[in-house]
Amino acid sequence: MNPDLNRLQPYPFQKLAALFREVQPNPAYRPISLSIGEPKHATPQLIKDALIANLDGLANYPTTAGSDALRNSIANWLSARYGIPALDAKTQVLPVNGSREALFAFAQTVIDRSRNDPVVVCPNPFYQIYEGATLLAGATPCFLNTLPQDNYALNFAQLPEQVWQRTQLIYVCSPGNPTGRVMPLEEWRTLFEMSDRYGFVIASDECYSEIYFGATSEGGTGAPHSGDVTPKMDAAAITPESEGSLLSLGRPPLGALQAAQQLGRGDYRNLVVFSSLSKRSNVPGMRSGFVAGDAKVIEKFTLYRTYHGSAMNPAIQAASIAAWNDEAHVAENRRLYAEKFSQVMAVLEPVLPVALPDASFYLWVNVAATGISDTAFAQALYRDYNVTVLPGSYLARSAQDVNPGESFVRLALVANIAETVEAAQRIAEFCRKLSAVSR
Repeated sequence: MNPDLNRLQPYPFQKLAALFREVQPNPAYRPISLSIGEPKHATPQLIKDALIANLDGLANYPTTAGSDALRNSIANWLSARYGIPALDAKTQVLPVNGSREALFAFAQTVIDRSRNDPVVVCPNPFYQIYEGATLLAGATPCFLNTLPQDNYALNFAQLPEQVWQRTQLIYVCSPGNPTGRVMPLEEWRTLFEMSDRYGFVIASDECYSEIYFGATSEGGTGAPHSGDVTPKMDAAAITPESEGSLLSLGRPPLGALQAAQQLGRGDYRNLVVFSSLSKRSNVPGMRSGFVAGDAKVIEKFTLYRTYHGSAMNPAIQAASIAAWNDEAHVAENRRLYAEKFSQVMAVLEPVLPVALPDASFYLWVNVAATGISDTAFAQALYRDYNVTVLPGSYLARSAQDVNPGESFVRLALVANIAETVEAAQRIAEFCRKLSAVSR
């Protein structure tokens, strides 16, 4: 067996299951889970219709590159969404079976094991696929802590010169999981300059890019707003009903390809973006996404995937085209999330330091003031109120003598509005009870 499998760490939800193993939740409450970032809004009918209408495609082997129609729809979406010149759909766009498998496979393509002790840099906290991909590619993960005192920015100075000299790949996530922070243009400028200096490839995970709110350049939240956004494709988000709400102020977050264009890097050298329909279009079970960027890197990634067997089902390709070609359902999705955030924050603000993120469907909440750890908070909340949240320490590693997830919990506001608000009310009651006990 591959000995690197023994280097993999338990997934956060395995740790959560172990934390709850001996706990009996209060039967007076029905269970509500805010722990897993799985969209629960209804799948749009137009996507289901396209899938059903193209089931005959199951009789054909798909190609790794996908259909011309799918690649063109993705290229057109990227151009409209980010206000950038159209990418070459044949060489700069590649459909993938969801961003998760692509993020993992990418490291297997990029890492050169013949070089001395290759390094992959990851944000911390992070999506654990980055670490697993690194380890199974034979590389060493090194972490950049994203801390509240730094506004959750990537502080590249945390790692010494000798680490950057060995770095072959960096994963970044913008909007971030779990903070929801969007990387501003100047942060991209620094990262691009470092990529040129050290020669590493940038993998930009942007699966939360279409769930955004009332971002302003002033920020003032737990994950301050970058102010670097694009005005494209937002008119559909503003309706008479939403005027004056969080959503009516929403502006799409800056993307990596857009930042590259603004900084004169139209060839997207050493940059590949990963995106997905799962969150944007509420189809996590469809497993559909894309990578786009540097044609030379994508050429090698396509070669790897040809042998890996990663071609997308033709019926899924047809449904994906329908999804990428429609923005109305995406605007409605944002409206639902904005309403949930508005109501949940009103409930939680009196008891916890909650703040609207730039984007994504997570609240990243510091629970230190409750007087208990993030794991104790999650365990007691589950026991007393049958609400599941994810301890922040499970999403991070100790690096530079700190676990940046400690004292935080992540709330995924993915359920329907009524259930999510009920969960928030239980959390507020739980916090008030803790406060009364500590007096």
